[in-house]
Amino acid sequence: MEVRIAVQHTSRELVIESAQTSSEITDAVHEALSGKGQLLVLADERGRTVMVPADRLAFVDIGEESVRRVGFGSR
Repeated sequence: MEVRIAVQHTSRELVIESAQTSSEITDAVHEALSGKGQLLVLADERGRTVMVPADRLAFVDIGEESVRRVGFGSR
């Protein structure tokens, strides 16, 4: 699932492909913004961890879950 994160006072967005579900990402964002955590912490598909200060988040865009298609003519 593609996740786009905009950080205040930066011109570029962070884009990661995450194996986490939409509800897991939403819960992590809610926890970071509620003050329970100082950071939004997400893991990407390659095992890397992305940490963004919660007070610097502009928006988080969670893409749709999709199944990867393999082969020719896959629809």
